[in-house]
Amino acid sequence: MEAELNSGDTAWLLTSASMVLLMTPGLAMFYGGMVRAKSVLNMMMMSFGALGLISVLWVLYGYSIAFGNDVGGGLLGNPVEYFGLNGLMGDDPSVTYPNMMFVGFQAVFAIITVALISGAIADRAKFGAWMVFAGVWATLCYFPVAHWVFAFTSDDGSYVGGWIANQLEALDFAGGTAVHINAGAAALALALVLGKRKGFGREPMRPHNLPLVMLGAGLLWFGWFGFNAGSAVAADNVAAIAWTNTLVATGAAILGWLLTERFRDGHPTSLGAASGAVAGLVAITPAANAVNPVGAILLGAVAGVLAALAVGLKYKLGYDDSLDVVGVHLVAGLWGTIGIGLVGSASAPTGEAGLLWGGGAGLLGRQTIGAVAVMVFSFVMAWIIGTIIQKTMGFRLDEEDEVAGIDQVEHAETGYDFSALGGGGGSRLGSPAPTTRPGAHSTGTSEVSA
Repeated sequence: MEAELNSGDTAWLLTSASMVLLMTPGLAMFYGGMVRAKSVLNMMMMSFGALGLISVLWVLYGYSIAFGNDVGGGLLGNPVEYFGLNGLMGDDPSVTYPNMMFVGFQAVFAIITVALISGAIADRAKFGAWMVFAGVWATLCYFPVAHWVFAFTSDDGSYVGGWIANQLEALDFAGGTAVHINAGAAALALALVLGKRKGFGREPMRPHNLPLVMLGAGLLWFGWFGFNAGSAVAADNVAAIAWTNTLVATGAAILGWLLTERFRDGHPTSLGAASGAVAGLVAITPAANAVNPVGAILLGAVAGVLAALAVGLKYKLGYDDSLDVVGVHLVAGLWGTIGIGLVGSASAPTGEAGLLWGGGAGLLGRQTIGAVAVMVFSFVMAWIIGTIIQKTMGFRLDEEDEVAGIDQVEHAETGYDFSALGGGGGSRLGSPAPTTRPGAHSTGTSEVSA
């Protein structure tokens, strides 16, 4: 039977896609506030660069690799089937929304997945090298993994999708594997390839603007309702359940993180609240349609505690994940994906109970296999791509440029024009740095921006 185009479903997908698009500028604010003042523009530019680049690649061939008919073992969609979105401008009689609406909704997922990686290499990566990495990694890693996870074989077998969704039958509602484990594993690989920031572990590298961090976290939380509830691809009960689970898991994660800080450090912090919110959002992403609200609270609370503890691993293990992409996205993504096998509910839309709710170990095993497979694949691919870029065009910024400030070196700009404060005397706050090209607007770095 042909499905009738539903204006409600279409409107909800349009709204959800727009909300998810807003998440990337929100991420730019979140990450931008967490770095030092001399790096804020570069950090935000990495997100905006990904937004521009992945938008184009998705239209040219990314959608086709992710959602084209499988061309071998559930690993890859046909890259030329929908090249340039050929053949997708008409309606699809099997769904209740336009083809192009689904294309757009999935595009913003691809964009933010790539942008998430950038937080691990803050302060020290060349912008051009980052853009090359973003394009190559998306092509060789994100687009294929999206096929594994999000491409479902049709009932009549005329369309064949990816192996995690269909052969393994692991559950991932909105991207615990394809988005967060994928990005977190790649972030770890790049952090190892680029090495530690100068002064890591010896000098304080505090966030320079915590209000910006909290504003970014708020925008991420808002957009995440489109991320998760929109993944129902309909304005229906599944979307409502996903929305509610997203709300409560995030709230529980904030509490879990803040309690961990209180007992460990003596003070709950604003950075902890913002980070806890993101950890909860990450954890509930794969499970939003697989758990009941109590299960969502458990997932979120544990995610907040685990991520709060995991961010300290970089000091113990000696890798420099600048903004804790590994601690938040990889760890909470693994927990949320595997945790379905523990607290999945038979009353949820997926209808499968986890081990703690009376189910067997089968679901837990499938979830673990899917999570580990994506993690290993993404880490290896990112390591190879990053190493090749480092040995050819150079990925890591020169040491003197890193000290001077990546914003000034890479973009001939700084985030804050302290000269507007006036004054003078012996202060360097308002001392303009010499420009290297006619018309370049720049201000000097200072003790504040260091």
